[in-house]
Amino acid sequence: MQESYCPTVISLFAGCGGSSLGYQMAGFKELLAIDFDKDAVDSFRANFDCPIWLKDIKRVTGQEILNFCNLKKGELDVLDGSPPCQGFSTAGKRIVNDSRNSLFKEFVRLIDGIQPKVFVMENVSGMIKGKMKGRFIEIMKSLKGLNYQVKCKLMNAKYYGVPQSRQRLIFIGVRNDLGKEPVFPEHSKKGMITFKKACFDLKGNKDGDRMLSDVVKKLAIEQPRQWSSNKILFKRVKGNLGSSINLMWADWDKVCGTLMRSEIALTGIVHPDRERYLSEAEIKRVGSFPDSFIFKNRKRCVEGVGNAVPPKMMEALALNIKKNILNS
Repeated sequence: MQESYCPTVISLFAGCGGSSLGYQMAGFKELLAIDFDKDAVDSFRANFDCPIWLKDIKRVTGQEILNFCNLKKGELDVLDGSPPCQGFSTAGKRIVNDSRNSLFKEFVRLIDGIQPKVFVMENVSGMIKGKMKGRFIEIMKSLKGLNYQVKCKLMNAKYYGVPQSRQRLIFIGVRNDLGKEPVFPEHSKKGMITFKKACFDLKGNKDGDRMLSDVVKKLAIEQPRQWSSNKILFKRVKGNLGSSINLMWADWDKVCGTLMRSEIALTGIVHPDRERYLSEAEIKRVGSFPDSFIFKNRKRCVEGVGNAVPPKMMEALALNIKKNILNS
């Protein structure tokens, strides 16, 4: 019996491997991953057999990638990339000329050099808001100039099997000679996954958990109605220690809020009733990472999951591309 075709993918700006895991779950074969951050690469290597380069994408050529993967131009099925997006993020200062906003040009350059059948690019929702709209128009113009049909959609991970409300802007490009339109997966017919359903069996506190400070506990007592709001609490308010407070309380019966990429001072998502921030195990569950996924420590877990495309969301995108565009 002839084996079914296994579509191929290469991941740029791969991080710890959230997208890679999604493609893997969808039956893709990853040929190569690239990232410039050593900690992210270390996490990737601890969890995948796929080769990964620790390199600055600006110093990588399309031909170098093709040679390593033993491919000809046009043979790769999917080129995936999540260019760093802090300059666009609504959680940051949103500086139009932030140098990180131009890394999409490197992705465009490599699309042109590799000519994959399909490309997928992920970024934050802030790219289409306010003063960033001009850069969004520039990006779309660049992508459409590559002989690809391109569409973009704002998607929320909570509709694709992820117990987290996380909006991301997804670009899909399909090479013109394939004669196909970019399409996106439909919302799941099943109900959204609440924090309780995702984490009900993770009981108690453990060594290494990040507990609430006295300042935060005092604020929670003063405003008890906020404990289960699942909304940002005390955003940009100064606490007794002079630290900026940007907190979100999880709610047992709701989808968790968006995981932040770092926990600085009084920042993060707080457990509904255990007077601590989410544990490493809970962060992985909320991010749709498997329990077995290896991170060096809690800091790496927060950064890795907070920066990653949730694997279950990427699985839905990859399955859709596999079925409706690649016909494999």
